[in-house]
Amino acid sequence: MGYPEALARGLGSLADPLREPVLVAIPVFVLFVAIEWISARVLEAREPGSYERRDAVTSLLMGASSQAFWLAGKLVGLALYAAVWVYLAPWHLPSNAWYTWVLAIVGTDFLYYWYHRSAHRIRLIWATHQAHHSSEYYNFATALRQKWNNSGEIVAWLPLPLLGVPPWMVFTGFSVSLVYQFFVHTERVGRLPAPIEFVFNTPSHHRVHHGSDAEYLDRNYGGILIIWDRLFGTFRSETHRPRYGLTVPVTSHNPFWLQVHEYVAIWRDVRSTRSWRDRLGYAFGPPGWRPTAPRSARGSARRSARRSAPETGIAPAGATLGAPGQH
Repeated sequence: MGYPEALARGLGSLADPLREPVLVAIPVFVLFVAIEWISARVLEAREPGSYERRDAVTSLLMGASSQAFWLAGKLVGLALYAAVWVYLAPWHLPSNAWYTWVLAIVGTDFLYYWYHRSAHRIRLIWATHQAHHSSEYYNFATALRQKWNNSGEIVAWLPLPLLGVPPWMVFTGFSVSLVYQFFVHTERVGRLPAPIEFVFNTPSHHRVHHGSDAEYLDRNYGGILIIWDRLFGTFRSETHRPRYGLTVPVTSHNPFWLQVHEYVAIWRDVRSTRSWRDRLGYAFGPPGWRPTAPRSARGSARRSARRSAPETGIAPAGATLGAPGQH
């Protein structure tokens, strides 16, 4: 199959609702948000704060607007994947074979783990992802608080068309993951049976991921499967109800500002120094990265800070980002 044919087939597949699970699931998302929101109002006396109107509306607006950006990202990604699949892939896997679907879904989930982990450890990528973590509430509406910039994921999935997965199946695989991940954004479900908790991402595991508590930071990156976190040392079980949101909250309900504020903060930090090492650190270091003071300055700072609290390793209070990998 040549490039024009592969691209045309991919575009046709993206236009087919049956191959785009997120589009099919949108009415289900709306229904579950409504049910949870109503139940939160009924239980408000016992469980206050599970929904806040302005926060939930902001999440819904961000979710709706993200679909337009995601469509643009898919078009760019499809053109790239089709070129890789046609010209570089050593073989082409059949789209009707079970093993191709396993590779597409498990492969996107594995690569998502590594993209997601890098998004919490590299500030420039974190700037694309932090909007999803900006809510201080944890509910189905928060699941829809999606980012606008999907470039990191587009790059992360390049190995799949290189392995022969048809380009359109890459997006279908991730859409399956997105639909699954919607249902782990709730406090209404406790722990599930142990075998499920061991293999799959669950509401309990993902609550940890959204926690801004120090012991919960940089944990549980898995999308569908939690076994990646168990294998690569980033798993943390839920031991107490998390405190949700960013370690340094963004006190805004403006969807545009929630998406771009971290880019603005990076630009300000980069402009604040003339050192290229520090500029690279601000852009590509972990969230909360700060330059190391010269030895003489460190000694002077220690002498002048004897009456202050001990050093904790947490970013300054005025920082836009909190500790590395803030949520």
